[in-house]
Amino acid sequence: MNTKLFVGNLSFNTTENDLQDAFTAHGTVVEANLMTDRETGRPRGFGFVTMSSAEEAQKAVDALNGSTLDGRNLTVNEARPKTERPSGGAGRREYSRRY
Repeated sequence: MNTKLFVGNLSFNTTENDLQDAFTAHGTVVEANLMTDRETGRPRGFGFVTMSSAEEAQKAVDALNGSTLDGRNLTVNEARPKTERPSGGAGRREYSRRY
């Protein structure tokens, strides 16, 4: 079963290939994704790496959490499931208006 890892504190110069190369040394990387800003397309400084097994994922966490990539100390841990968040927009305006 695949295990997704959160990778934080990434340099804005880090590419998905750099990320994949760093994790490949610790197991099979199924997917590596960097998160970007929707409006500007610029990197947001974090991403996700999916490893092919929980054992490989744990080996990667143990080896890479706190290690340096592109001059930054990485934060690596198992990703939490995505939670549903209310969308912005009209809902916020309703709470800010007082009649």
